[in-house]
Amino acid sequence: MAASLRCFLRSGKVGTFLVTVRDALNQAMDEELERDERVFLLGEEVAQYDGAYKVSRGLWKKYGDKRIIDTPISEMGFAGIAVGAAMAGLRPICEFMTFNFSMQAIDQVINSAAKTYYMSAGLQPVPIVFRGPNGASAGVAAQHSQCFAAWYAHCPGLKVVSPWNSEDARGLLKAAIRDDNPVVFLENELMYGVPFEMSDESQSKDFTIPIGKAKVERQGSHITLVSHSRFVGHCLDAAAVLAKEGVDCEVINLRTIRPMDVECIEGSVMKTNHLVTVEGGWPQFGIGAEICARIMEGPAFNFLDAPVTRVTGVDIPMPYAKILEENSLPQVKDIIFSVKKTLNV
Repeated sequence: MAASLRCFLRSGKVGTFLVTVRDALNQAMDEELERDERVFLLGEEVAQYDGAYKVSRGLWKKYGDKRIIDTPISEMGFAGIAVGAAMAGLRPICEFMTFNFSMQAIDQVINSAAKTYYMSAGLQPVPIVFRGPNGASAGVAAQHSQCFAAWYAHCPGLKVVSPWNSEDARGLLKAAIRDDNPVVFLENELMYGVPFEMSDESQSKDFTIPIGKAKVERQGSHITLVSHSRFVGHCLDAAAVLAKEGVDCEVINLRTIRPMDVECIEGSVMKTNHLVTVEGGWPQFGIGAEICARIMEGPAFNFLDAPVTRVTGVDIPMPYAKILEENSLPQVKDIIFSVKKTLNV
């Protein structure tokens, strides 16, 4: 009863529910474990402890030791086991307690998972999901605050997904688990406890969101804001403030980093003639830099009335002090400033 109340609180709108991102991820894994006996979850503290962030709450009790596996603190080891299992025909979900720790296993992710399908001439698929919190949390300093979206999106052979809300989390995780390619699934720790409205349709066990398709979260006509993960919310907040000043922002939630939905961005830029990208990662060779290049090389370039502006994390290792941390990440005020600069208002 408590679980059902947790997952299915009615919102104010007819036919919608309030569901946290944590519970949306939990539902998705539960349904896919039930649907396909080849699916299993492994990682540090995912079983008896219900997950470091309680994303796998209740799954060990339901599916047991063979399907929900606690591992030693050895990312290279358990990521390698997961890749081998995928090659043998299973469909593992490999949880990193944080993607900062995935660097311990990056050889398995890049050289073993991402490249094998190509190197085997299409004979050996590697259906695996690498998932866990990515980017900055709060007060965990330089070694635990990096965004790995650009790192993994750089590598051909991987699909890279970065959900923002509960619907994204549920639909994209189910799609990732069913995909025959290795998928890097980048969550955000600060979003786990945030509730979002979800429709009856999105509660269906067959509900998935196609990988590689962005979503326009807010229609607008003056300027396009493109972001992913937690910072989509920042863009919507900035758009709400700017609307009171007569600036109409279109907000695009990328959802997938690789393959990137460039057509969605181009279509919006052709309408608004202005573009600002927003991300929590570092500026050099980042997601915003890639979007800038793709727009410049494509048909939307001639529609721009001003240069593209990037809003990013500051180009330094993350400080520990709270005030410095806040000033190292994009804030709503930074987005508003960049929009006004781009529009010259």
